[in-house]
Parts: sequence; structure tokens; C-alpha cells
Amino acid sequence: MFKKAMTAGIALAAFATVHVASIGAARADMPNPLTFGIISTESSQGLKKSFSPFLEDMGKQLGVEVKAFFASDYAGVIEAMRFKKVDIAWFGNKSAMEAVDRADGEVFVQTVDVTGNPGYWSLLLTQKDNDKLNKLEDVLNCDKSLTFGNGDPNSTSGFLVPSFYVFAKNDVDPKKCYKSVRNASHETNALSVANGQVDFATNNTESLSRLQKNHPDAYAKIKAIWKSPLIPNDPIVWRSDLDKGTKSIIKGFFLSYGRLGPNAEKERKILSGVSSGWAPFEDSSNAQLYPIRQLQLFKDKRKLAGDERMDAADKAKKIAEIDRKLEVLKVLSENQLALR
Repeated sequence: MFKKAMTAGIALAAFATVHVASIGAARADMPNPLTFGIISTESSQGLKKSFSPFLEDMGKQLGVEVKAFFASDYAGVIEAMRFKKVDIAWFGNKSAMEAVDRADGEVFVQTVDVTGNPGYWSLLLTQKDNDKLNKLEDVLNCDKSLTFGNGDPNSTSGFLVPSFYVFAKNDVDPKKCYKSVRNASHETNALSVANGQVDFATNNTESLSRLQKNHPDAYAKIKAIWKSPLIPNDPIVWRSDLDKGTKSIIKGFFLSYGRLGPNAEKERKILSGVSSGWAPFEDSSNAQLYPIRQLQLFKDKRKLAGDERMDAADKAKKIAEIDRKLEVLKVLSENQLALR
């Protein structure tokens, strides 16, 4: 395993060195300004503070102005990429999938957790002193007594993962089971739980770590009552129609940042302050989205199977199509694992 990691690291470094050296030749084709989209996991003020040092370094090294793009929800960043107002964006896996399918996006690198975690986990949070909510089963009663803070519909950990593992697998419809359901960012949901504005809410381990740093008083008031299976680290996505020279330069920057050169240590420190804390990026592709696509299809299949109003023949046809897609993804995933 160590030898494999060493080999991968050497390959990435060699790739980055070659492509950084080619910056001068292809810079003329790069968008200027280059716009970097940032999903709304917390307030735009907090995100701006977190990302600014990294984006400033990106601009200096690429020789263009790099502008941050914020939106009130994940869909805003996806649509901005679709209409070419965003060139590169940080997404979660679910929103990256939407960007690939709807906005001609393409995954090219992956974030890495600064603590070495291989990914992150979705959570359900409630107030620490709430003695009635201590485990998953405690929130699955459909008596309309609880208020629920759900995530952005395009969030992996805030919406898709709990939608499947918490609700679909337990045949629970949040809209029918709870007194109220509202969608918000990770930070807003956590603060709403801490302040008693909702009884429980979705979140994730990365966001919770950032909450502990930025809002320690709120962090002290909450507890996790459910933790999901592992979710892959977040992808960085670019517009697939960017020219090859521009892509080469951008990818070279990302793979060398914090790894190569006299400022590598300083760059790693900057990365550690981005979002919940990042280490140098790793190479990636749309293949990292295979598990998320499978999860979405499993969720869709369960919903179809439970729809008693749909024509039986039509239902069977749609389920068969989902099964076909799942089989294709299974083969693709197995091939991807074999290449590692």
C-alpha cells in the first residue's frame, strides 16, 4: 500500500512539474478573470474568508484574476457553470453529478482531508440535552411532533445520503412524518439545532469540525445520533469545454499546490484553512461519482416500487431501466477498482 501511494505521489509530482512549466505557452487562452464557484455550505462571508488566500495564490500562479462566485444554494453554482459564468467549482459529489449532467462539467481533481480521513460522513444532529432523541429510531416516528432541518436538495451529505439511508430504507417520507421540514445549509442547520429552532437536522463531519472552530458555543450544544457510510471526498469540477492548454495549466496548478516548490509548506498551511481543512489535491475524474449515481438510482428505484398509483407495466419498464443502469455502473465501478 505504501509503495503504491509513493508511486502515485511521484506520478502526480511529475505531471504537475511538466504542466506548470507550460504555463507561459497556453496562458493566452485562459479565461481572465477565471471564476471559481463555491457551494453554500455556510455563509458567503465565512466561505470568502476561508477561500480567499487560496484563490489569491491561484491567480498569482496562473497569471490571471481569479474571482469567487457565491450563490444562495447549490443550484445557483450549477446553473452558473451551465451558462459559463463559472469556470471551475468546488462541489459535493451530488452537486458535482448534477454539474456533469446538466452543466457540461467534468471532475478533474479531488480534495483531501487534512487529517487524513479517506472521506467524510453524513450526520443527524440534535440538541445535546434532548433525552428523547438519542438514536436513529427516535426520529422515525411519523406523529408530526418533530421539526426537521434537511439539507440543500443538491447536497450529498445533507440530502441524498440521509434521503436513502435514513428515510427511503425505513419507508419514511419526511414531509408526511414531521411537523415541518425546511432546507438550509450545513451551518444554518447546525445552528438551528443548537438554538432549538429545529428538533434535528442533517449535517456532516467536515461541517461539524468547522462549526467547532467558528461557533464553539453552538457546537457544545449538539450531538450526533446517526452517522452514514463513508462518502468520497469532494470533487473540483471544471467546464469540459475549456481548451486543452487551459486545462493542462489548471490541473498542473492544483496537483503541484502544496507539493512542489519553495512555498509548498506555506501552501499546505493555506489549504488547511480552506473549508474544514484540506491537504494537497489528488487526481480524479467523473469515475469518482459512480457510487453517488448508484445511490441516486437505488433511491429512485425504491420510490418507484412504492408508488401504488403508477401503472404496473410502466413501473416495471422504469425499474428495468434503472436496473440496467445499475448493472452498467457496477461494471464500471469494478473496472475502476481493478485499475487502482
